[in-house]
Formats: sequence, C-alpha cells, structure tokens
Amino acid sequence: MKTLLLLLVLDLLTCMGKGQDLDKNAVKNVVIQFQDDFNEGSFQNAASYTTADWEHINPNGAISKGRENVLKEVRAVHLAFLKGVHMNIETMEIRFLVPTVAVADVIHLMDDFTTPDHKSHLHERQIKTYVIVKQEGKWLLAHDQNTVIAP
Repeated sequence: MKTLLLLLVLDLLTCMGKGQDLDKNAVKNVVIQFQDDFNEGSFQNAASYTTADWEHINPNGAISKGRENVLKEVRAVHLAFLKGVHMNIETMEIRFLVPTVAVADVIHLMDDFTTPDHKSHLHERQIKTYVIVKQEGKWLLAHDQNTVIAP
C-alpha cells in the first residue's frame, strides 16, 4: 500500500512538473512573439499575445496604457529612430508568482541606433520585465518595462 501511495504521489508530481514546463514554454513564446514584432516593427500580431489593457513603460519612464495606446507609441518609434533596429535575447528568467501570473526578466541585446536628441546607443543591453498572465487558458502580455543597463 505504501508503495502504491508513493507511486501515485510521484506520478502527480511528474504531471505537475510537465504542466509547469508547458506554461513556462508558453510564457517564453509570448516574449519571443513580442521580440519578433519589435524586430518586424509594425507589431501586427500584438492582439494575439497581449491583453486589451496592456501597459508599456519605455526606457525614458513614460507609460502607455491600453493596447491601442501602446501600439500607437511603439509603432511611431519604429517608423522613426528604431526603424530596422533589432533586439535579440541574451538571457531569460521566468518565475511564476501564482499559477496564472508569470514574470520574465529578459536581457536584450540591441542593434545600434540614434535617438532624436542625437544620442548614440551603441552595443546597448536592456533589461526588460514582462508580466504575463493566463486568461481563459492563454498566456498574454499584460505589462512590460525596459531599462537600459548601464555600461
């Protein structure tokens, strides 16, 4: 009987671990989808991986609230000084605050670019925090904030 109980507990733990792995991969895919849209520039797929009330804090500390407002901001900068700029994931750490909320801390390597104030951003690394929530069985980006890592 003890052996059967032990096997049931081990089976349950294995299933829980597999579920967490699936969720972790789904969260990682949200970050990758964001990066793909960033690199493409138009954020044409944002509705498929963001919440309607998505909030975005840019590296200057300005905040946009609501998917439409965020898209207006990010599309504008991608038509201007971020046109053609790509970012690539250097590292990604994901943790679950509760089963339906994950935080991904991601370091992105940025292509070189120059801001409208003529400041060059060369070999820049940014740390971006993504808050990703599970709604109706799907993981979606609810909040992101990025900060330039001081050299």
